[in-house]
Amino acid sequence: MSFSPDGLWSIGEVAEHAGVTVKTVRFYSDRGLLPEAARSSGGHRRYGPAALDRLRLIRSLRALDLPLPEVRRILDEDDGTGGQALEAAVAGQLREVGDHMRALRWREAGLRLVQECAPQERADRLRLLGAVAAPPSTDPLVRFWRAWLPPRMSARARSAFLDVAVPAPPDEPAPAQVLAFARLNAFVTQPCVAGEPCQPEAHTSSPDFRPEVLYAGLAEAYELAGAHLRRGRAPRAGEALDCFVEAYAASRRTRDTPDFRRALGPWLSSDPRIDRYWELVAEVTGPGDGRPVPTPGVSHDWLLAALTAQSAEAAA
Repeated sequence: MSFSPDGLWSIGEVAEHAGVTVKTVRFYSDRGLLPEAARSSGGHRRYGPAALDRLRLIRSLRALDLPLPEVRRILDEDDGTGGQALEAAVAGQLREVGDHMRALRWREAGLRLVQECAPQERADRLRLLGAVAAPPSTDPLVRFWRAWLPPRMSARARSAFLDVAVPAPPDEPAPAQVLAFARLNAFVTQPCVAGEPCQPEAHTSSPDFRPEVLYAGLAEAYELAGAHLRRGRAPRAGEALDCFVEAYAASRRTRDTPDFRRALGPWLSSDPRIDRYWELVAEVTGPGDGRPVPTPGVSHDWLLAALTAQSAEAAA
């Protein structure tokens, strides 16, 4: 590697040693990423010994698909290794690549879903898939629950419920999970049936209703019922049912009595149902091996069945 008597290279020499075109060197120079050391008497650019290493670093960073502003910040770091600017740029690029890979996996699963279905089902599946992005957004599900939940529910309690009720799209979905999520999206975007209530009676029945008390108690009851569901146990009386009934009683500022239990079963049975939502959530999040998924909806039905059975036994 030789230099001219003044220790500098021409733009063509830098390009040759770096294995790039003169146009590439000029591009980075014009944008201030590869400063020239001097100009010849004829006005031609001259570069010092450090230009080659700097150009190679620029090419390496660009090979990682880092944008020019990020490359500039990395080159401007004082320690010569990129430091925090390099770490931040690489982390950001990894997030972007991860998002792109998730989108590709959802697209692949969607394509397989269409490819593997019967011809008469393709139009419906294409319609469902066309309404969601890849990967899909959970915003429609969040909007559905914000309309469903009590209006006086605190932001903290609402957020805690949404964390449980809104399933995260799987990173590597099977075709069946893509279909379930698309159907879930269609379910939450359809309007309520005219003349039918869209919210449970508990949400609107009394000005003294305490939604935080109800949903905190239900969360505990659902967790207890979930342990029974995972073991395949039939609905039964016990701690889970007591916690379930107490949540409704306390939220209405009353006591858990036999009369309250007898009235609670029919009252809950008459509420608008969203069983289909929880069925689809189980398909999106479940292991796919037929095991029950104790979603809040499934746990609620188990507890309601236990309450109904207990009331029937007491009446016998």
